[in-house]
Amino acid sequence: MNPSFSDSQIVQVDQLILHHYATSPYSEKIRAILSFKDVPWTSVEVPAIMPKPDYVALTGGYRRVPILQIGAHIYCDTALIAEVLERLAPSPAIFPPESAGTARFFAQWADSVLFWTTAAYVFQKEGAASLLSHLTDDEKKAFAVDRGEFRSRIPRMASSEATAALLIYLRRFETMLIDDRVWLLGSSASIADFSVYHCLWFVRRSGPLAAIIDDFPYVAGWYERMRRLVQPPHADMTSEAALRHASDEVPQELESEFYTDTHGISLGEQVTVTPVDTGCDPVQGELVLAMRDELALRRFDDRVGELIVHFPRLGFEMKKVA
Repeated sequence: MNPSFSDSQIVQVDQLILHHYATSPYSEKIRAILSFKDVPWTSVEVPAIMPKPDYVALTGGYRRVPILQIGAHIYCDTALIAEVLERLAPSPAIFPPESAGTARFFAQWADSVLFWTTAAYVFQKEGAASLLSHLTDDEKKAFAVDRGEFRSRIPRMASSEATAALLIYLRRFETMLIDDRVWLLGSSASIADFSVYHCLWFVRRSGPLAAIIDDFPYVAGWYERMRRLVQPPHADMTSEAALRHASDEVPQELESEFYTDTHGISLGEQVTVTPVDTGCDPVQGELVLAMRDELALRRFDDRVGELIVHFPRLGFEMKKVA
């Protein structure tokens, strides 16, 4: 059993609440994994840009989308959410033993290098016009300001360089999928497939720029197989109802024999955890879990009460509160 849950904290898959919005690529990654695993989940739609008062009431300030809510436990970042879903619903696997290590490295590359390449590609004039066509002029300006603040630490890539890089990556994917190979890394699905899929899903939504994929028939076929996996949620919930759901739950104490100290910080101390690349807003709380690949903080919100907020180690920075 996953050491971050005690024996008394048996989580049922029908308690999964995903806070997301329809046009979020990273949310699409988790929607695809939930569909692949065929587990029931409840949808909470959140705003695409700040302010997100109900969202940050749960997270303590973390603004990136999506998050997974299980009672009063909040899981941040899709890398950790994918691991949690694998613990709760291990079959079918997205971390198969024969490729788990390679798949995690591949997914980390896709979630960073590939994603920001596709972002630079799709936000060329033609792609941006398609992606933002549902917004008013004022909403487009607000979106630009929000994303400028959100990604302030990510280097800008020229659209010409992004196009060249994306063509290289698509050509490499094509060689991996030759002869209609079903999955990127072998005979089994893996997190690599879902991490690449959500980036190409972003491209497919970019109007005339989406045609870049059509020059790679094996990639296009693989993409369509992935897209057809995605199913709608089993139920919908308002953000206010999600807050009430969290306030009705008392988070179980986290027990682990795998305490990993690389900071000279003890359990019970006040710390902040902050993303290192985008949405760099710190979350403060009491450190209650420190495993080699996961951290968790206990915090209190005036509207919700006690919450446990979980983060992956990679991509986040922990500091002791002075």
